[in-house]
Amino acid sequence: MTIFIGEYKAKVDDKGRLIFPAAFKAICGDSLKQGFVVKKTLFANCLEMYSYEAWEKESEAVRSRLNQFDRDDERFWRAYTSNRTFVVPDEKLGRISIPKALLESVGIEKEAVFCGRDFKIEIWAKDSLESAQLSDEEYVALAEKTLG
Repeated sequence: MTIFIGEYKAKVDDKGRLIFPAAFKAICGDSLKQGFVVKKTLFANCLEMYSYEAWEKESEAVRSRLNQFDRDDERFWRAYTSNRTFVVPDEKLGRISIPKALLESVGIEKEAVFCGRDFKIEIWAKDSLESAQLSDEEYVALAEKTLG
């Protein structure tokens, strides 16, 4: 599975396209042609972008915890699988087109930041990412709480 590391700024062009970072493009190889699934994340004001292979694993992990005959599980699954889009970077420049409604849902208008988060990429509005960053003290406290 591809591991994404680093942060890369991108501008949104007049047609709502973003250029997929060259560093990420370079490590994807042939899987770049399989495309990516983009969705709004649950706990932050950003989008998540999964390689198709990673999305299949993520989706299966969620689906395996649900009972298809339980109404709440079915409602959750419907919501979980809605508002997703499939993108494939174009071969020439690596541009991707994310629907305007999805970009607007996280405040992306002119500038975005692609953030490598191991098996997925987060796409943030530049201002939102800056305000969501933890201070050093918050990071240390969270590390102590989480990792003991």
